[in-house]
Amino acid sequence: MEFLGEGAAVLPGLVELRRVLHREPEVGPMLPRTQSVVLDALAGLPLEVTTGQELTSVVAVLRGGQPGPTVLLRGDMDALPVVEETGLEYAAENGNMHACGHDLHTAGLVGAAQLLSARREELKGNVLFMFQPGEEGLGGAGYMLREGLLNATGDKPIAAYALHVWAQAARGVFQLRPGTTMASSNQLHITVRGKGGHGSMPDRTVDPVPVVAEIVLALQAYATRRVSVFDPVVITVTQLEAGVAINVIPNTARLGATVRTLSDAMLDQLTRELPALAERIAAAHGCTADARLDPQYPVTVNDAARTAETFEVLTGLFGADRVQGLDNPLMGAEDFSMVLKEVPGTFVMVGARPDDVSAAEAPSNHSSIVRFDDAVLGDQAVALAQLAAGHLA
Repeated sequence: MEFLGEGAAVLPGLVELRRVLHREPEVGPMLPRTQSVVLDALAGLPLEVTTGQELTSVVAVLRGGQPGPTVLLRGDMDALPVVEETGLEYAAENGNMHACGHDLHTAGLVGAAQLLSARREELKGNVLFMFQPGEEGLGGAGYMLREGLLNATGDKPIAAYALHVWAQAARGVFQLRPGTTMASSNQLHITVRGKGGHGSMPDRTVDPVPVVAEIVLALQAYATRRVSVFDPVVITVTQLEAGVAINVIPNTARLGATVRTLSDAMLDQLTRELPALAERIAAAHGCTADARLDPQYPVTVNDAARTAETFEVLTGLFGADRVQGLDNPLMGAEDFSMVLKEVPGTFVMVGARPDDVSAAEAPSNHSSIVRFDDAVLGDQAVALAQLAAGHLA
């Protein structure tokens, strides 16, 4: 079953759909407008459609004309609380922005549903379409799993695939690797408690502010001295809070950090040792510390066999010059990792850098000025459809 020649036919409609989504981005687990647009786009296709209870997800099942297993395809739908500054004629104006390209993921998955629905009678099994809210830090995939996503067809999927656009890679270039592909994402919270007082008399207080500053430096030393270079971590302090009045030493000071790992073993080590590090530094200065490392998203691990198949399928579709192996994992995180812990599958990056933007000047995903070339949507739809149909065959 070959879909390559059909991408051009669906591209104009997918571009229009993507731009509708781009104009009205929604953030978080509840995306009522986005859900409505997706439901309208799927109307008329031979799909069994259900919606989520705890979030505005959409699950659609296409039952093939011949019996067989189930393959899952996923597209996330949520945006970011970023004020768009692209100047595009279809730019968002509501204070949110599809700065990570999830509008393309949604439209591309609709395109795959259209292509596969047109060939339903030839399919040897079922395709499960996962339209997911709440990917940006909220773990929407976990909600959908708890609501029974993997039982939607009556059979647990035997493979799962997702594509993610990348603004800094050339349009239409697919990148993937077997094994660890993206990092786990975790949140470190530390509150140091001392005894406040007048800013002119620190000797009569127990000042938590320099203690938090010392912990920030100690975290950087920990990452370079307590962690193997062959199992790296990233510890980035992004929040520091202490006091209100400039002449008052506060009772407490706190920090927040994002912590990324490439293995579960390293995450276990950090979960034990980072809180202990903060508590001991605080104790050395007469303070106490409440510290915890909260896991968010697990490591994204691509199944070796599924990834080899994906590499072969994409190369057959688009040519060897458009399919590349990723040399190293990415330190970003993905909640599709939750699906991949349950179902063997592959997470693929696809370039969407516009031709008028050089590789050196291209802003990254999440930037307020990032642009994605939606001419890639036809290839996205074809790639997803071909991966599903090919695996079922």
